[in-house]
Amino acid sequence: MKKILSISVGSSARDHTTRHVFLGQECELSRQGTDGDFEKAVQRYRDMDGKVDAFGIGGVEFFIKVADKRYYMRDVKRIRNAIKISKAGDGNGVKGLLERRAFLALEKHLNTQGKTLRGLPALQTTAVERYGMGVAMVDSGLDVTFGDFMFALGIPLPVKKLSTVRMLASALLPVVTQLPFSWLYPLGSEQDKDPQKRWQEYYQRAQVIAGDFLQIRQYMPDDLSGKIIVTNTTTAKNVEELRKRNLHILVTVTPRLEGRSFGTNVMEATLLALMDKPQSSVTDADFLDLIERIPLEPNLEVLN
Repeated sequence: MKKILSISVGSSARDHTTRHVFLGQECELSRQGTDGDFEKAVQRYRDMDGKVDAFGIGGVEFFIKVADKRYYMRDVKRIRNAIKISKAGDGNGVKGLLERRAFLALEKHLNTQGKTLRGLPALQTTAVERYGMGVAMVDSGLDVTFGDFMFALGIPLPVKKLSTVRMLASALLPVVTQLPFSWLYPLGSEQDKDPQKRWQEYYQRAQVIAGDFLQIRQYMPDDLSGKIIVTNTTTAKNVEELRKRNLHILVTVTPRLEGRSFGTNVMEATLLALMDKPQSSVTDADFLDLIERIPLEPNLEVLN
């Protein structure tokens, strides 16, 4: 049995372990949160290195990729340096592939009802963090508002072009990536706080809302009637929360296993564990081949 362990600096309330068979190989997928304790996470990677086939790097990323540029996170290098034996995936290897497949699946679903994504108003919380998702949204014909200034900096300035996102990334990320990660992203119990009412006009205008789920949830309104959310990790509790808000469709870019959609870091780690080759020689084509053979499909659920 292949063992895949995602150690996250996020809340332990989102922990989950399940077993699933991929291409005839049984895999144990486990997510363990450290409630915002970065030191504890680094030590756990050291302790479990070589005892699991692959790590999912949860709640953080080795780098942020915007177009063809990579901006490496200073804090997260400590995790990379703690892992000597096991393979490790932070999601960057598969995120763009899975996000594009999610929007293609959503378009196909809407087409069966005589509808399309083209022209629909949409909100992406931060395109700098998920640039591949932003590209997929634009390519699908959505009228996208990028909320990077709002959700990352608290500045009421919507962005309408990916070229502006690239300029923002080149100006800010060389500095931002050197800051403590806890300054940039909610960790531990911060992830479980009730949503605050902010940027409501942008939520209300959008028919499609996409991005990191914790960012979406942070300011989401009480009424999501008729709206579609495309996101990453959601628990059964999150799904019920969205159902009560009357959300129409929930799409997660990874499949739901026992009521829980795991993050792209877990899916990347699983694919790495299934590959009989050194991680250093793994290519995008290798990832895409496995994704299509499994197949690793997005989860689309009509809630209301």
